[in-house]
Amino acid sequence: VVVILFAWDFPDHAYWATAVFVVAMATDQVDGWLARRRNQTSAFGSLLDPIADKVLVMAALVMLVGEGVAPAWMVAAIVARELLVSGLRLAAIEKGVVIAARDLGKLKTWAQALAVAIGGLAAAGAWSDTVAWWALLVALVLTWLSGLDYARVAPRVAGAGGPAPRRRARAGGGVAAAPRRGVAALGPGRPARRRARCRSRPSGP
Repeated sequence: VVVILFAWDFPDHAYWATAVFVVAMATDQVDGWLARRRNQTSAFGSLLDPIADKVLVMAALVMLVGEGVAPAWMVAAIVARELLVSGLRLAAIEKGVVIAARDLGKLKTWAQALAVAIGGLAAAGAWSDTVAWWALLVALVLTWLSGLDYARVAPRVAGAGGPAPRRRARAGGGVAAAPRRGVAALGPGRPARRRARCRSRPSGP
């Protein structure tokens, strides 16, 4: 709907498109807040919700390029970061790990949404395009800082989803590593030593 309103040339169409965009982002925030409060979150939702936000914001930014408000190179840099982070998340999913949205990523999303709202109002003539340019620049910086944060955390989080080493239970609680082959596990207070097998030799005539 936001894309259609930006593309449809009628009086005050940019105002309408911006208003619908703001309402969509606000309802998404309220929906996420209610889901967390009712403990109805899921791994699939943690992955899908940021993707839905990205699609909405990216579509609006592309339309602002067409309106002559957003520089194309800024939007291209933001889209490139989003594709890279999505690739990291998909790689983590293959290892059975879902990387949820981080605090810096959420801040980035709202900086982008604010830049879209300011840009939409600039396209409608509410203020100068320079205001929209600076808002988008702030969103761009936060976008790439968030991307570097994901790149730093993703390998460690994905590595935690690998198979755990084989362990055995130990009396009295706790976990101990399984003993190596050829080393006898002795009771407490007795030193562990390697047992050598005794071979019987044939006796002489």
